[in-house]
This record gives sequence, structure tokens and C-alpha cells, in this order.
Amino acid sequence: MKTEILPSLLAADIGCLADGIVRAEKARADRLHIDIMDPSFVPNISFSPDVVALCRRVAPGLHRNVHLMMSRPDLYLEVFAKAGADSIQIHYEADCDPHRELRRIRELGCRSAIVINPETPAEKALAYLDEADEVLVMTVRPGYGGQKLMPECLDKVSFLRRLRPEMGIMVDGGINGETFAEALAAGANLIVSGSWLYGADDMGEAIARMKAGRA
Repeated sequence: MKTEILPSLLAADIGCLADGIVRAEKARADRLHIDIMDPSFVPNISFSPDVVALCRRVAPGLHRNVHLMMSRPDLYLEVFAKAGADSIQIHYEADCDPHRELRRIRELGCRSAIVINPETPAEKALAYLDEADEVLVMTVRPGYGGQKLMPECLDKVSFLRRLRPEMGIMVDGGINGETFAEALAAGANLIVSGSWLYGADDMGEAIARMKAGRA
């Protein structure tokens, strides 16, 4: 299964977001990961739909992967799709019906994904996999970048990979040159990395090495 690399825009210089977006495009990232946070769901606030629109404007060919860390993502699906999201990810733990909202995401013309937090058993995602194009396993507690990967979360990746050998399985949190190999070995093929990629002297080289399986 093809490995795809997604730089996380949360780790870019907030004062130069357009430059950070273009940098990911020039580095041949497969997608750009855009975290949208509300403080009722995580202890932080991040971007608005305007940032998704900015991504579309400055790098129109770069797939925009929008991760809604929100208590009520169902209230914002249309606005993010209109802003330019290509994929929309919603949490199992959100206060909405994931079955209905995953279907709505597809109806809006976007790829859909269900997300599970570190404390959520992988089994909880199983009921939604037929309505999701991908599943995202959080390998840190959502809210802040720069955290260390929680290795026990990779067991969930392995569990899901055994059940769904052809499904896109994404990991997000604490991915660097060392933990990248662990995530691949567990069965992840969609790799989000923020601080490590944006902190690299040459993001393009770092992404090329990750795609080659030798970060």
C-alpha cells in the first residue's frame, strides 16, 4: 500500500502560513494536514475556514486534509467543504452521530475519515469503517504539537490493519525520524508529521526519505 506523507500546518510559522503551505507543496507532500480545534473539545484553538481557503489559493494542487477536533463538527461540514477541504475527518468522541456525518462528508464531495483518541479502543471505530474512506488513530492526546508518540496506540493500528488490509490508516502525533518506522511497521500508510517536518532543514529530502521507508 502506498505511503503518503502529510505535513501538519499546525507546526508552520503562524506569521508566514502562506510560505509554510507552499513549502509543503514544493517538498512534494501528498497532502497538507490542517487541524481545526475548538476549546470545548481540546485545550487549544487553531485555524478557521479562511486558512483552508488560503491553502487552496496558494497551493491549489495540494490535497487539503481537514481534521475537525470539534465537539460539533456537524455544524461546520458545509463551510469547510466550501472553503476547499478535500478530506474531512471527524472524531468518534464528538457530540454528533458519526454515521450520519460521515455520509454527509461524502455527499459534500470529500473523502471521509473517523478519528479515535488515545483512550478510545480501536473496536469503537469498527462500526463506522464502511462509511469512512480512512481511519485516523491519534498517537498523542489532541490539542498541541510537539508531543511524544504514545507507543501503545500503535497496537490499534495493527488491529485495524489486520481487519482492513486495504484501508487507509493514518497516524498523527509524535512522528519523527525514529517513530516513523514504528508507525509503518504497525501498518499505518498515511503519516502526519508536524514539528519534525517543519523543523527539517530540507523538508523535501525528509519527505523523500519517509516515502522510501528510511526516515
